[in-house]
Amino acid sequence: MRNKKSNLYTAIRFATFAAAAAPASLLAGGFSLNEQSASAMGVANAGTAANPENATTVFFNPAGMSQLSGTNISFGAAVLDIDAELKEGTGSAVRDDGRPVTGGNGGDIAEPAVLPNFYLTREVNDWLDVGFGIHAPYGLAADYDDDFKGRFFADETELTAIAFSPSIAVNDGNGFSMGAGVNVIYAEGKLTKFQDYSRFGALKDGYADVEGDDVALTFAFGMLWELSEQTQFGISAQTGAELELEGEAEIRGFPQINQSSVGQQIVQSTVTEKAMVPLEIPESITFGARHRLTGSVTLLAGATWAKWSRFEALDIVSREDDGPVSSRTGPNLGDDDLISHVSENWQDTWQANVGAIWQATPEWAFKTGYAWDESPVNDDFRTARIPSGDREWLTLGAQYADARSGWTVDVAAGVLLFDDEEVNEQNYDVNDDPLPGAARFQGTYELDAWSAGVQVSKSF
Repeated sequence: MRNKKSNLYTAIRFATFAAAAAPASLLAGGFSLNEQSASAMGVANAGTAANPENATTVFFNPAGMSQLSGTNISFGAAVLDIDAELKEGTGSAVRDDGRPVTGGNGGDIAEPAVLPNFYLTREVNDWLDVGFGIHAPYGLAADYDDDFKGRFFADETELTAIAFSPSIAVNDGNGFSMGAGVNVIYAEGKLTKFQDYSRFGALKDGYADVEGDDVALTFAFGMLWELSEQTQFGISAQTGAELELEGEAEIRGFPQINQSSVGQQIVQSTVTEKAMVPLEIPESITFGARHRLTGSVTLLAGATWAKWSRFEALDIVSREDDGPVSSRTGPNLGDDDLISHVSENWQDTWQANVGAIWQATPEWAFKTGYAWDESPVNDDFRTARIPSGDREWLTLGAQYADARSGWTVDVAAGVLLFDDEEVNEQNYDVNDDPLPGAARFQGTYELDAWSAGVQVSKSF
């Protein structure tokens, strides 16, 4: 027993530290991350609300814990690598005063992301199960080269989140169970871009860097119906929340009027002020179905709806008592507390998945899946920070289970297919009316990606 506890403690420590340090990823269904489990990745997350294979059901549907016996652990990691860059021969930008912006295409803006996870469930008695998970539910990362043509609209964008999710499930002993959980989410974010001060004359470009963090709670609920030995259905839902990433905004090269003996002069200095970035987390509902077609073939299907329309704008709000310092010489955004405003106007989305599992031998199973993932990004307000569009996900997986030891290993890999996406970005006020000035960035983005994951599970 001591060795089991020691190994479990080591696994929890590893998952916690790895998830906290994990880089975020780009263009993953808004900023939600699908890569939570290699066992689910093998079927493109199809039917996860109705297919509790292991302890990862804590994330997908806490009610599924009722179908796991004893104590179960599951841990692993996924790699997501997205190639996102401006298409050759596209990309142009102009300053506020109408002069073209010189520079490059920004390079590949997304680095590979490693997304670890750890889950545990325990059967308390015949009708009660408990569990928890540590995972990265949300993430976003994009980083352009410093000479990027659209640098006055975007430079670096980063959101890293880690969630701790205690959960509970009860069942009636007749194939129906319910589960609930709390997601305690810690998030930190960073936004940077270059500042165009051409309207003040021959001034150097400035640079804005905003960083902040926050903790938020969301609540999960799920139900699972076992209609027969062959078929079951599940539903899970999560509430929304608003992160308020509080920190500081630093603007380098900010123009200020200096009164001297020779009169008024504009000088450039560094300004720092307290700031906050509100970020909406959407409500979501997932439906799932599992049907054992034969003794060796299982079919899976599912769909997820997410209320991304909560995310109307990417704002930076001043927390200074006397209002924004850094935007006093800027345009009127329609809100006296705003340092910066980017209209987003995202839309609600659907994701649909289908998958299959072939149990080739008692030890080996092989998986495949397909998902269509709708992007929440509004075509009329697509930005250089999130140049996302709809995608398709094709996956393959394999599972090896050793019944004697209780250990199971899943591996999975997939490709993500995107169309080219057009960005035509300009500055707006809070009413989505274009601001004065000629500033604009236009370009066509090429996107492609692959993902892979490994999952180790054990029943005690």
